[in-house]
Amino acid sequence: MKPLPHEYTVTASALDKTAVTLTSQELPPLESAPPREFDGPGDKWSPEEFLLAAVADCFVLTFRAIARASRLSWNRVDATAVGVLARIDRVTRFSEVRIDATLTLPAGDAGSDEAALHLLEKAERTCLVSNSLAVPTKLAARIVRETSTLEASA
Repeated sequence: MKPLPHEYTVTASALDKTAVTLTSQELPPLESAPPREFDGPGDKWSPEEFLLAAVADCFVLTFRAIARASRLSWNRVDATAVGVLARIDRVTRFSEVRIDATLTLPAGDAGSDEAALHLLEKAERTCLVSNSLAVPTKLAARIVRETSTLEASA
């Protein structure tokens, strides 16, 4: 990792009735529009979905780094971020973000399901994107093995 601080730049551009085009150096452009709930077309990514995508993606990347450092053998991790948008004190904002994560471990591996669950919880606590939000984030994690399932909510 390069020394901190890091700086990231994204530009949003739009004409009166077009989708918003998001660009960042050396990345392909993305199109954005309001979601259906805000009278948008619903056929493009919205800022709300981008925010939740950033939470889910950061969780997975953070877990991967923690699992590597901990030498955990795993096959797959899936994370779904669910955000609740509400009106609080006359301000529309996300009131909660929940990460539903499923970690698949190799069959017959001698590793502990509890240790794997601890690493998922650590990823939720240390994800820089969710730590940067002023909304509580909750983790619902599931460990899957061919022979056992362990669930926890934090």
